[in-house]
Amino acid sequence: MRHFGQIAPEVRKRLFYREPCTFTADSPARLLSTALGATLYSPATRPRLADDILKQAARGVVSMVLCLEDSIDDADVPVGEENLVRQLNDLAKRSDTDVPLLFVRVRTPEQIPDLVRRLGPAVRMLSGFVLPKFTETRGMPFLEALSAAESATGQRLFAMPVLESPDLLYRESRVQTLEGIFRAVDKYRDRVLALRLGVTDFCSSYGLRRGPDMTAYDVQIVASVIADVVNMLARADGTGFTVTGPVWEYFRVQERMFKPQLRQSPFLEVEAVELRSKLIEHAMDGLLREISLDRANGLLGKTCIHPSHVLPVHALSVVSHEEFTDAQDILRPERGGGGVLRSAYTNKMNEVKPHRAWAERTLLRAEVFGVANEDIGFVELLAAGLSDD
Repeated sequence: MRHFGQIAPEVRKRLFYREPCTFTADSPARLLSTALGATLYSPATRPRLADDILKQAARGVVSMVLCLEDSIDDADVPVGEENLVRQLNDLAKRSDTDVPLLFVRVRTPEQIPDLVRRLGPAVRMLSGFVLPKFTETRGMPFLEALSAAESATGQRLFAMPVLESPDLLYRESRVQTLEGIFRAVDKYRDRVLALRLGVTDFCSSYGLRRGPDMTAYDVQIVASVIADVVNMLARADGTGFTVTGPVWEYFRVQERMFKPQLRQSPFLEVEAVELRSKLIEHAMDGLLREISLDRANGLLGKTCIHPSHVLPVHALSVVSHEEFTDAQDILRPERGGGGVLRSAYTNKMNEVKPHRAWAERTLLRAEVFGVANEDIGFVELLAAGLSDD
């Protein structure tokens, strides 16, 4: 797998100063947690789930969650489990095909060993499980079940806990809940790939729903939770975890409307400006702002419920040439003692010690998502992806 692998090699060469690396489900966890990108959710009940997975992989999706929880009716769980097992076995028979990192969102700890047993050899298609409504008390049985399933099969299985419990939202219980969550995930640190934010559940506790022109950060009760989760669980001192951005619920984006223009000449400056304008006019502005705010607030990747969200998340994850140059300068061995230097772009101060953690994270993101050429920005990356589809 590689990000932007769906784009023709000659186009990637024009877009990237350094192209995204390739990786597999067996790559180091630190790289995979960065590489998750736009994690696309799909109900496990879809009748052509195996074909859907391959279709999305061809479009640039590198991580998917096959959901047995909130996305399906309670009465459909047995059918969903049966379909999931059948579809993953079908997928396993297509050994010559690349698939995204696949995770199953379960409802109960007991589902983990049961599904692993029923999958048999096809368990190799899974990278792990998504654990809903995670707290210390509720989450430990999930983590214990996952660890036991991993030991029984020899298959590396990661956990992605979802932070969405009301106890995490309520001010009087938040710190205690976060401390408990940290104890649980710290005990199974090697198995926890990323923590996911369940902002829809947060909003539901207060009967709220953000509109398409608003981000999660505009809803103050939600923004305060995100800040505290990052504060206590995503520190850059070696104790933190990757925390992914919240879901964007709206998908009324008519991509097909721009594609004729993009096929003509996607890199013309005038057309790039027109494309940006059209994207904003078609309700994408809120998504783009939220992705940018996710990264500014220490989140990486995003939960997605529609394929049209994937490319914007990945395009905005590419490291700019300016960011890459700054990060390299900060991390030069001769800068180990600290100090301040003017950036190569002569527009900012790079202070070596305070900016070191940022630089390290930036270079890891550059490895996974690539570094854009100097004259390439988000619009060109998005245009190339839309044109290739």
